[in-house]
Amino acid sequence: MTGSTTRGALLLVAPGAMLFLLFFAVPFLTMAAMSVLTDNPLVSERAVLTLGHYARMTEDTYYLEIIWATLRLGLWTTLLSLLLGYPLAMLIARVRSAAARTVLLMAVIAPMVMGLVVRTYAWLGMFSNRGVINGTLIGLGLIEQPLALLGTEGAVVVALAHIYVPFMILTLTGVIARIDLRLEEAARGLGASRTRTFLEVTLPLSMPGILAGSLLVFALAISAYVTPIVIGGYEIQTLPMMIYQQISASFNLHFAAALGVVLLAVALLLVGAYGRAMRRAAGGAV
Repeated sequence: MTGSTTRGALLLVAPGAMLFLLFFAVPFLTMAAMSVLTDNPLVSERAVLTLGHYARMTEDTYYLEIIWATLRLGLWTTLLSLLLGYPLAMLIARVRSAAARTVLLMAVIAPMVMGLVVRTYAWLGMFSNRGVINGTLIGLGLIEQPLALLGTEGAVVVALAHIYVPFMILTLTGVIARIDLRLEEAARGLGASRTRTFLEVTLPLSMPGILAGSLLVFALAISAYVTPIVIGGYEIQTLPMMIYQQISASFNLHFAAALGVVLLAVALLLVGAYGRAMRRAAGGAV
């Protein structure tokens, strides 16, 4: 009985394990191997192990600035998405009408149906010199010359936040909806104000959703390519843009692989930090 149960469990796990190996483990190991080799050992006998590709990042401050710019864009995008998404998630989770909740969820999901390129070019039309923002300000007589919005980190952050805020809202909505309202009512009954009840009851209980949504948005933002290059042009350099340039223009696959490993390592560190935070929260709850 035990043997058949084990075989049944293995059969259930096998498809997922195969997909993991095929689409994550093998590509990652290949990329990691390329990042520490001078050449492809399958076609060249001169291929040797080296850490020169990683040393190049630390020796040249240009690449360190690109790494920091990528992380900075991710942090600002995550913060803006959280500030915009939390109130909307609270509204969706607490609305009493099922029809109203459905309409609000559809409004959140609807932008995700549109292509990423379409939404990015919509923001291009907003931020361009003859776009909606500059056209409106000039028409109202508030400015004489168009503002230089394109090519700025602020414009890239706004566009990224618009694209990824639905992920934050959907993640938070499920967590906030599971918060027992009686806990908030008890706090109010003991004399706590609405603000204090939110800060000491609602916000701590929604922290798992905040952490999960922030992790998801940050990982998506630092790996974004289309939006930063369209809105930021080449004024804003990020790791995904540098990886593409190393592959398409410089044909330096090994340095591109090293950059990819760094990008993935950041994401994995975030996943580990999230898991550790959740374990601490669970231990505190017990």
